[in-house]
Amino acid sequence: MEWLAQQPQTLFLGQTVAGPGTFMFQTLRDIPKDRALEMPVNESFQMQFTIGLALAGYIPISVYPRQNFLLIATADMVNMLDKIPVISSYQWVPKVIIRVASGPDTPVHPGHQHVGNYAEGFKKMFTWIEVVELNEPEDIFTAYKHALERTDNKSTLLIEHGNFYQQK
Repeated sequence: MEWLAQQPQTLFLGQTVAGPGTFMFQTLRDIPKDRALEMPVNESFQMQFTIGLALAGYIPISVYPRQNFLLIATADMVNMLDKIPVISSYQWVPKVIIRVASGPDTPVHPGHQHVGNYAEGFKKMFTWIEVVELNEPEDIFTAYKHALERTDNKSTLLIEHGNFYQQK
């Protein structure tokens, strides 16, 4: 995440990006505070704000700590973000990076509303958003680098697994 934060057009936004609260914050704690925008618990608004930032020329990294909560923003992804290339008269297509995880189920199971994995469903929904499930921790950096540097400007949904953060 520190590498992404060094890129001039990136901005992180989401829940617990500017302060602790979920396991994902540990990967964001060293990014500059002026690159992290804490959002309220309002997932649909967050996605709409993310799309607005992308249309303004930023490359937002929109962080959702759980896939279950990203479901609330899915309508905005399907009906807006995924359709911009089709309906747009822009000469360029805005790029968004969406970071989401299935929550860790150890050492304590947090409840079924925190551990869902909807990767296969997401893959079937989108045309212009690539869905990448990160099943090996060593693939994370390469996948984020590709999402940022891709030349087709597709948006990317990167799915991490919370249990990776429990490993030592």
